[in-house]
Amino acid sequence: MSFQFDQELDCIGLACPMPILKTKKAVDALQTGQVLKMIATDPGAVPDVQAWTSKTGQELLGHEQDGPKFTFYIKKIK
Repeated sequence: MSFQFDQELDCIGLACPMPILKTKKAVDALQTGQVLKMIATDPGAVPDVQAWTSKTGQELLGHEQDGPKFTFYIKKIK
């Protein structure tokens, strides 16, 4: 699974809550409709990103795992 994205954020090696904090800052800087690709190695990022996108109204287009890496595609809705 791969999506077109406008910005990439590397959160490899960061532990909770840093991936979500950095993701929020990156999404805030995007224009509505743009997509952020975020890569993390913290397994807690999966439920964290799902909860954060649901709570904030952003769209989680999809996520995938490749070994220890988790890749998320988040579309800025508002």
